[in-house]
Amino acid sequence: MVTEKKIKLQRNKRRDIMSLCILLGIVVLINFIGSFYFKRFDLTSEKRYTLAESTKTLLQNLDDEVLFKVYFDGDFNPSFTRLRNEAKEILDEFRAYSGNQIQYEFIVPGEGLSNDEKMNLEKQLYEKGLVPEQVYEKNNDKMSESRIWPGAIVSHKGRQAVWKIFNRQDNTDYEVSVNNSVKELEYSLTNTIRKLQRDKKQEVTFINGHYELDTLHIVEFARALSEYYDVNRTPILGKLDALDQSAAVIIAGPDSAFTVADQFIIDQYIMRGGKVLWLVDPVGINRDTLIQKGFTLGLPRPLNLDNMLFKYGVRLNTVLLQDFQCSAIPLNIGFKNGQPNFKLFPWPFAPLVLPDGNHPIVKNLDLIKFDYVSSIDTITARGITKTVLLNTSRYTKITPSPARIYYSSVQIPPKESQFMNSYVPVAVLLEGEFTSFAENRLPSIFLTDSAFNAKHKYLSKGKKTKMIVVADGDVARNDFIRTSNKSVPLGYDRATNQQYANKTFLLNCVNYLLDDEGMLQLRSREVTLRLLDKKKITTQRGKWQMINVLMPVMLLILFGLIQFFLRKRKFAK
Repeated sequence: MVTEKKIKLQRNKRRDIMSLCILLGIVVLINFIGSFYFKRFDLTSEKRYTLAESTKTLLQNLDDEVLFKVYFDGDFNPSFTRLRNEAKEILDEFRAYSGNQIQYEFIVPGEGLSNDEKMNLEKQLYEKGLVPEQVYEKNNDKMSESRIWPGAIVSHKGRQAVWKIFNRQDNTDYEVSVNNSVKELEYSLTNTIRKLQRDKKQEVTFINGHYELDTLHIVEFARALSEYYDVNRTPILGKLDALDQSAAVIIAGPDSAFTVADQFIIDQYIMRGGKVLWLVDPVGINRDTLIQKGFTLGLPRPLNLDNMLFKYGVRLNTVLLQDFQCSAIPLNIGFKNGQPNFKLFPWPFAPLVLPDGNHPIVKNLDLIKFDYVSSIDTITARGITKTVLLNTSRYTKITPSPARIYYSSVQIPPKESQFMNSYVPVAVLLEGEFTSFAENRLPSIFLTDSAFNAKHKYLSKGKKTKMIVVADGDVARNDFIRTSNKSVPLGYDRATNQQYANKTFLLNCVNYLLDDEGMLQLRSREVTLRLLDKKKITTQRGKWQMINVLMPVMLLILFGLIQFFLRKRKFAK
């Protein structure tokens, strides 16, 4: 009996050893085969660790090494530690897809250096464009201060650029800025590599000469565009070659009529394949009068663009839209202790539009803020594809011009029943081969202009191109604080302390017009951050520490006991 048990035990032992050897052999074989193939698995719901196809293509086409010297290492608080770890993970991902053309090293700034050497290093980093951050943190009623360099110096083929890992946003705390920086890591990293590879930027022109938005109030949009393109402001002034060097033109909030000559020059620019972003207010509002007197009139603007846009496939209506989903304005409701008492009121003339389409321009965008926006109708135009990019909400009210606008109207709370219109278009994309609006009515000045006819032939039918029409110029307008000589971020509402997606929407528009859909795709990616509850961290710290320490041990003991009883029961038979 004992001999049989011993034989059985030896047989089981040999079988277990054989199973273990087979398992190890399978693991070795899988690793051997895997060394010849590249495959990564992303198990997150939003595929946050899956690079965009445009990023993969960029990395696979790298023909030389890109070196990242990341000066973002050391002991940080949990938020910046997470950002550092996320930055390292995405660099690993980039290195894997680039065939090791991406190389990096993390450096603790000043480690092992004397004070003078450390100051010299920091000076060099600053001169190269790396900006330090002073981090103030309160922990257990103690305030601590630290200086960090959340960025990298990137080198490629003798060129250098800066990768900003952390982007601090005004009027937001560090936690929010860190979270947004985590979301934008792939975008910012890809953008940095593209800058190093770019030999020449395309030119984007803001047309002026018709009282468009001035430099101070368009500076945030222009600054954002300058990361990708050469940006300039150009008056047409009847110059036939004024737009010849422009890859795209932007008409932002004109307030006076376009001459026949300027219309024709823009028209022929489009016929030759030029791209246009129209940001036009069909109805004008005098903001100063509204602020000073509390009321104003919304009057049609005689811009002389109606026939052009109608020919291209849209009509801008001289109406103002009010929307139940809107921003708020601060109004003084009296004085309290000798000080003005401001209160926020819903302002239907400032609609908040939430994109709900799947077009790459608007996919995954947050709310976009408009001011005194009008409606757009699409018109039949042969060969033109029209895509409505943005609509108002389900509850919209159309007010024809002249429109009376009173601040005092906010005292009567808006009711949904007053907003009878729904999903009114305010931004439309047009694509195709446009027909010249000057067909059969060519201005005589151009028929006799030998310089123009020598360089360009009049085109009645254009090359394939695209344009975007938005019925609001203020969507691109940033506030400017003259007392501090500082511009306010585009899309930031100082009254409500909210940041809207105006800048992202406009950048997407220009990227799409200029066929730079790779950056557009990255910017519209959605990443869900699963953050810890700060309140629970503070109040339940001991509880969760005990669970994290004891739970694995308890599970291990339980598993051992189960295994022990199973073996005992098995061999008892």
